Amino acid sequence: MVGIKDVAKAAGVSVSTVSNALNGRKNVGEETRNKILQLCEEMQYFPNAAGKNLKSGTSNTILFNFSDFDRSFYLKIIEGINDYANANNFDLMICTNKSCEKYMRSNLTSGCITLDVKMGNEVMNRAANENYPIVVLDRVLDNPHIKSIVVNNYDPMVEMLQGVVDRGYRRFSFLGGLESTDDNSERYQAFLDVMEKNSIPFQRRNYYSGDYREKSGYTAAKIMTLSGEVPEVIVCANDNMAIGAIRAFHESGLRVPQDVAVTGFDDCDLAEAMGLTTVCIPNYERGYMAAQSLVDIIRGNSDMETLKISASIKWRKSVGDKRPRNMVK
Repeated sequence: MVGIKDVAKAAGVSVSTVSNALNGRKNVGEETRNKILQLCEEMQYFPNAAGKNLKSGTSNTILFNFSDFDRSFYLKIIEGINDYANANNFDLMICTNKSCEKYMRSNLTSGCITLDVKMGNEVMNRAANENYPIVVLDRVLDNPHIKSIVVNNYDPMVEMLQGVVDRGYRRFSFLGGLESTDDNSERYQAFLDVMEKNSIPFQRRNYYSGDYREKSGYTAAKIMTLSGEVPEVIVCANDNMAIGAIRAFHESGLRVPQDVAVTGFDDCDLAEAMGLTTVCIPNYERGYMAAQSLVDIIRGNSDMETLKISASIKWRKSVGDKRPRNMVK
């Protein structure tokens, strides 16, 4: 039978490092953690704590599932989850999509928080039951054992874009994220509604498809510059793509915002340094509230109503003011 020493030897690390990785400790780097989790899956190793849980039928561990290591805001969410879990005597286990489902069992973990577009609804619906609650971020599922926590994407996006229009901008492009996500749909709908309200024409050819990663924003901006179709402002569905677009524009000799304005969504760590106008999502608080909701349900509070989190706008230098001076208040 494979033991923790075998995993440690295969990974080239100490037994304590394997233990820390499996329990979500902060003193293990992401690359090492991912390597350990992958080896545990390949070697069919269940941690000792899991073995004890199999015997007792109980657990005191929160499982967090995500898989997109390109998006830095996950770290703030994990910090929020971990702080609440530690304060309430719960351990935290972090899993990727590929290996997560095997740990979504009440005798291994107490419940799961997931923020992963790659995890299908059918997986969560299959795992969730009276003894195994799930909190899902950024989507809503019709299941009595799954609680949804979502961001109010629409209202702050409308407010930000109306502010951009009020500053004199009229030629817009939209850079979307994964079209299958509720986030992208809500942000794009807000964009379309603001365009319609202000009688600003928008053609679908000015919609660019991205994947929330910086590289896709860079590529979209390069396409705009090469085709000679640079708008007055590009509205990006998240900050990573906006930062990639800004870098591409700068490489092409375009100034932000004098030649092209850029907006994002999330308020990631680099947004302030880049001077990016964006919508700020309180990600630490989002993780903290997710853990709080899950622990409450585990302890018998059956409040499964969808929780919607508000967001605020951060106006920075990536959006200027195109109005004549005598019109600026």
